[in-house]
Amino acid sequence: MYDDALGHTGARPVSKTIDDLAIELAFLLKYTNGSGTSGASTTDNSPVCSKSVADAELEAFFDQEWEQTLKNSPTFASYLGDTRYDALWPDISLPAIKQRHEQMKISAEKLEQIRGKPLSAKAQFNARLYARQLAMNIEETKTKWYLVPLTQREGIQDENSLADSIQFDDLASYQNWIARLNSFPVYMDQTIALMEEGIREGRLQPKITMQRVVKQIERQIVKDPKESLFYKPLTSIPQDLAPHREELQRATQEAIGTKVVPAYQKFLDFFTNKYLPACYAGAGVSNLPGGDEIYKFRVREFTTLDMTPDEVHQIGLNEVARIRAEMEKIREQVQFQGDLKAFFESLRTDPRFYFQNEKELLTEYEAFCKRVDPQLTKLFKTLPRIPYGVKAIPANMAPDTTAAYYYPPSADGSRAGMFFVNLYQPQMRPKYEIPALSLHESVPGHHLQIALSTELEGVPNFRRFAGFTAFVEGWALYSESLGEELGVYEDPYAKFGQLTYEMWRAIRLVVDTGIHSKGWTREQAIQFFRDNSAKTELDIVNEVDRYISWPGQALAYKIGELKIKELRKKAKAQLGEKLDLREFHDVILKNGAIPLAELEVVVDDWLASKK
Repeated sequence: MYDDALGHTGARPVSKTIDDLAIELAFLLKYTNGSGTSGASTTDNSPVCSKSVADAELEAFFDQEWEQTLKNSPTFASYLGDTRYDALWPDISLPAIKQRHEQMKISAEKLEQIRGKPLSAKAQFNARLYARQLAMNIEETKTKWYLVPLTQREGIQDENSLADSIQFDDLASYQNWIARLNSFPVYMDQTIALMEEGIREGRLQPKITMQRVVKQIERQIVKDPKESLFYKPLTSIPQDLAPHREELQRATQEAIGTKVVPAYQKFLDFFTNKYLPACYAGAGVSNLPGGDEIYKFRVREFTTLDMTPDEVHQIGLNEVARIRAEMEKIREQVQFQGDLKAFFESLRTDPRFYFQNEKELLTEYEAFCKRVDPQLTKLFKTLPRIPYGVKAIPANMAPDTTAAYYYPPSADGSRAGMFFVNLYQPQMRPKYEIPALSLHESVPGHHLQIALSTELEGVPNFRRFAGFTAFVEGWALYSESLGEELGVYEDPYAKFGQLTYEMWRAIRLVVDTGIHSKGWTREQAIQFFRDNSAKTELDIVNEVDRYISWPGQALAYKIGELKIKELRKKAKAQLGEKLDLREFHDVILKNGAIPLAELEVVVDDWLASKK
């Protein structure tokens, strides 16, 4: 779900999904932008002497900014494998948020001063990206979206997932975890304070999605601390820590019983008695004060282009029509007797397209990924060193989240990337979707791109871990289309699965803008999804609720994919048969995730060099 990558500062840890990574670092590391690009080349041809002085100043600035980012979001630091802040939660109090906002403005001014000096082309490129990022972070803070600190898909109700990011391999790692648990009530109180301010200002989530959160909170309220989701790291203490096992387990149980569970009980009382009743009855962000302007900003933020909701909506309608025509060809190819709507229903209900148990479903995902790995060299010159695995989404969150997501590796590669698949109700998880979904979340999609970005050398850390959603998700969706060249769409139904996923992302353009800009109801959005996709009812409802609670994010996929395909088409037009796809893919991926306008400059420079 880098379904979808790194975002906010101080809200939550970077959680289990790529999607969710964008929510979690709420204000400092946003992957954004919407403004234009200067068009400067990334080729380094600056004078050596002036470059060394100005570039060194810029590098020192980046180092200082990065360190402040880790301090502001200690859970993000833990996610990266930096253990210095493992005992802390982020400070998300209103004074701290205001202070960070002011600091970002100071940083933006300082960066502008440095940009006025003779920087190398490479340094100019880095400075331009960070300036865009700061500008968008500042603009986002003004929208006060931080007053909406959770969704039905992630938030403090799922804070135990942080443990999956931490290597519990020495005494200090457990002691830090216990210290974190003991300070959890402060973090909870700050979250409640944000939500109370959200009530006062009318900045809330809709009631229809927040109803799901009640059960998620209730799961955290246990009588026996050993049944707590926060206790998981204590169930497998390394043998060399055996002398400390009893003490660590006792201290953890005490922290859970006296601090964590009471904090969740307090949260449940607040949520059910005060927050949920205050949530609005509609679906779109237009229900919030200044909601139309908030959504326009988020369209620019997540597409990294200067686009309007109306433009995005029309692109979506055009893509839906195009993909429907491709689906009709598949329907005719398999000689299905009936129209496309009937074909969709057949695919949703025919038992031959579904596994009946979780183990079979997981095994098929694992087997597919093993078949793809050896084929990658056909299309890629550079492959990541960091490996990845396949695991099931934790059962406590599976009913409320999407079909799969990707969890990135640690900064040093000591923790592998992980492709999480949803095994909840396997009889509603189509076999024909496995190829496209796997290509998106693992390789050549999220894992290949994000691992390569993590392994970048000679770039500031914000470049290695920033996740401009339009690039990250655009690349992953583009990767689904590579299935034909990799030879993995072995029958018409697998190809239809790829079209189903492409249609899914085209529908997002229509539905997201429909809900948040055109006054669509939740029911209208669900029906549009049903009419144009073979996705199961469970996936459709979960997806629409995701768009409702996360306005704008779902636009990034299709917009990013269309831009990459546009650039490939341009390269083919100029180079013809001389186009080496392996080289083209290297050019796309060599800088990590960057805004789409910047990506076009990079490709244009490469094409110019080929002449």
